[in-house]
Amino acid sequence: MNKTAKKIWDITTTALVVLVVILATLLVGARFIGLTPFTVLSGSMEPTYHVGALIYVKKVDPYTLEAGDVITYSISEKMVATHRIVEVVPDEEDPEVIRFKTKGDANEAEDGSLVHYKNVQGTPIFTIPYLGYIANYIQNPPGTYFAIAAAAIILLLIFLPDLFEKEKKETDEK
Repeated sequence: MNKTAKKIWDITTTALVVLVVILATLLVGARFIGLTPFTVLSGSMEPTYHVGALIYVKKVDPYTLEAGDVITYSISEKMVATHRIVEVVPDEEDPEVIRFKTKGDANEAEDGSLVHYKNVQGTPIFTIPYLGYIANYIQNPPGTYFAIAAAAIILLLIFLPDLFEKEKKETDEK
């Protein structure tokens, strides 16, 4: 491989590695600083959060929340939602327990059930448009398999020129 081709090859593979590292940092690394990424799957919070965006949620003390705040909360074991608080509703029997009446910005009606304070995951800090599509694809087969294969191919591309050079040197020495 001539020097110009090798330089182009090195720049291309370096750019791919940098891209993968940035993507991994955005998808996984955020957890190390206390943020949890979630993919926006519905348009209930348009235009605040667009479908396909990745939102980064930070844990928050539920007792500091008030009407107008946006929260991400568990609906079930595998499902979360992000909606705006319309009203904080204290429990009639136990004043320590609070619930939240919520509504999606794009929805006409308030949500049918109250959100218990223990179900609050946190509040969105920032969002990256379209990155949720990638995250959602990678987290589920066949996207997971594609991501693993792509990482293997990138590693192969990085080391391939060196393998050819080593083979060429060995051939030249014989």
